[in-house]
Amino acid sequence: MTSTGGVTASWLRPVPAEAAPRLTRAGHLGFADRRLAELVQGRPPGVTGSQWSTAGRAALDLVVCAADTRLPRFAVRFGPPAPDGSPARRVERLTDAVCVAAGLPLLRVESSTLGGGEQVRRFVAYVLDARSYAEGTDPDGGETIGFRDIVGRLPDGRRGPVNDLGALARADAVAAYVAGRLADPIVRGLHVRWTDGPAEGWSWVEARPGRCLVERVRLTSRGVVRGVDPGRLAEDLAAVALGERLRAPDPAAASLVDRDDLREEVRRLAGRRDSFDGGFAFDHLCAD
Repeated sequence: MTSTGGVTASWLRPVPAEAAPRLTRAGHLGFADRRLAELVQGRPPGVTGSQWSTAGRAALDLVVCAADTRLPRFAVRFGPPAPDGSPARRVERLTDAVCVAAGLPLLRVESSTLGGGEQVRRFVAYVLDARSYAEGTDPDGGETIGFRDIVGRLPDGRRGPVNDLGALARADAVAAYVAGRLADPIVRGLHVRWTDGPAEGWSWVEARPGRCLVERVRLTSRGVVRGVDPGRLAEDLAAVALGERLRAPDPAAASLVDRDDLREEVRRLAGRRDSFDGGFAFDHLCAD
């Protein structure tokens, strides 16, 4: 029996010894493409047969286990945003409910662009590094530098936050601007944390005068993310998604959003500030 985030995980079973890990990091092993039913010892209490039948088939991109016991600590799932009321959203809710009942925290990333084995692996490695950093920080030792704020040498040679997942995208935007493929080199963004809900990050760059390439990511942490603010991490993930689109032969050929329309969307988001944990810190983006 092991503990995951305060829940006794008596319903979880170890990943079989013959399964080869996709990731080895900070005392953990990561196993790709596991089904939820493979990780749970029978139907947890409070879960109906229909719920279990649906959720048990859910594919998890990476399951992170303790290296010594191979017992799951948390799971990660990437996927496109599912509209409210859709069958896909219903499956997500059932999967979330079963994971809670089984004591398996599920870290969910909703993105129209991000996904795939290597992106998931890099993301989980980052989460584990941030957790290790946070666990090694003495809470009584005074003010410390956050994991995301550690400064060092960036890929383009400049100094800046080395744990900014969007650093490569920001460098790619500058290169695309110099090559005449973008109207502006600056990657902008914002983030919010919905009260009792996911964190949401936006990132955009002006691809053509008055026309923007925009990415949005939602991150449901469930206490898995430590050492980095989930909202800030969601914004960095949106920048990573933006970088993926910038690598297209002609990023401006993709669907673009009018800059004024984007500003109006930001204003509408700001109008919901009472729904955010921590308020809204990006009023400067609402100005004309």
